[in-house]
Amino acid sequence: MKIEGIDLFYVALPTITRTADGTQDSLVVRVRTDNGLYGWGECDASPLVSMAAYVMPMSHSNIINISEALVGETLESPGDVVRLRRKAGEFGLDIQQLDHAVAGADIAMWDVLGKHLGEPVWKLIGHTESHKKLPYASVLFGEDPAETRNIATSIARKNFRAAKFGWGPMGRGSLKDDVALVQAARDGLGPDSKLMVDAGVIWGDDVDAAYERAVEFADLGVTWLEEPLRTEEVGAYKALSDRVRANGIKIGIAGGEGADFYRSADDMMTNAGLDFVQIDVGRIGGITEARRVADRARELGIQYVNHTFKSHLSVAASIHVFAGYEEFDLTEYPSGDSPLILGLTAPTGIFRDTEGLIEAPSTPGLGVEVNLDAIRKFQRRVHIEIDGETLFASPEP
Repeated sequence: MKIEGIDLFYVALPTITRTADGTQDSLVVRVRTDNGLYGWGECDASPLVSMAAYVMPMSHSNIINISEALVGETLESPGDVVRLRRKAGEFGLDIQQLDHAVAGADIAMWDVLGKHLGEPVWKLIGHTESHKKLPYASVLFGEDPAETRNIATSIARKNFRAAKFGWGPMGRGSLKDDVALVQAARDGLGPDSKLMVDAGVIWGDDVDAAYERAVEFADLGVTWLEEPLRTEEVGAYKALSDRVRANGIKIGIAGGEGADFYRSADDMMTNAGLDFVQIDVGRIGGITEARRVADRARELGIQYVNHTFKSHLSVAASIHVFAGYEEFDLTEYPSGDSPLILGLTAPTGIFRDTEGLIEAPSTPGLGVEVNLDAIRKFQRRVHIEIDGETLFASPEP
């Protein structure tokens, strides 16, 4: 089987706001093979910047686009995907958003290979079984405690047993304001649900501010405080984690979604004192690299959790990565109302069972199929040319 072509689809809602919501647009990647099979992937990044990485002219030997690296190549085994992911990295060594962009192609190659070989991706990457995970409803804080409580109540009514609230006004007011937001989330969810807080890197390198919140949030039964500091502030993370542990504060420190290549993730796991490492398969370069992080997390005794705030195409790709690790039992599950969350893969998706759990599918590939009607409805048409020569024109779904 050979890669015959790579198609790029920029999909977006009619109106994009500044809300920290990654489900408003996306870059969907389709890998076509010469035996008529399609594989699908999704990137978590600016769609147009990522598209450029697939079609831009060569600058020199270390800036060659992803399509040139992959089209025409043989794809017959898991080793081929790993080889081609490495080749794309070598061709695009100096492309700054390469890992975000190539993630879509990497996911799509695993998907089409699974279809070709009749195996689910989790088996292709070396897992022998697929363990169920507890999905946590991932939402944004409301603009105030009352709105946050209403959101939490609606999550409880949907029978989620865990939820994560993030961004919004968190960290933009006083300590008292932040505690009120988390208290509202706890009140709406009830005392028995897991509650996680995503601070959206709001405190930068301010360990004291993050620690004050960790103490207060622990009293509200918060499982972890996520991204309280910027990803690159590894030393500050370590100071925060050490202080939390030294004082017996019962809350985990989580981070890693900003790690957009393997070495960055390894640095955080090794040196930041994380309890949970959260990796976005659509940012770190795809399933190939995310699996490396999951293996390393297990070696270090850190809990791997996916970061996913995209469609069920990304949810599926994410859960295959750590399907075989029973101890990694939590999974982020975007729960907003964007039609790109569910509609992009309707009617298929990664849905909760009667116990409220989800599991990586056992069907070939990722186990979900892209809804072409959604692509047609939300596709933004793009035309890129230089000196009258067309480099890219949006394909038909």
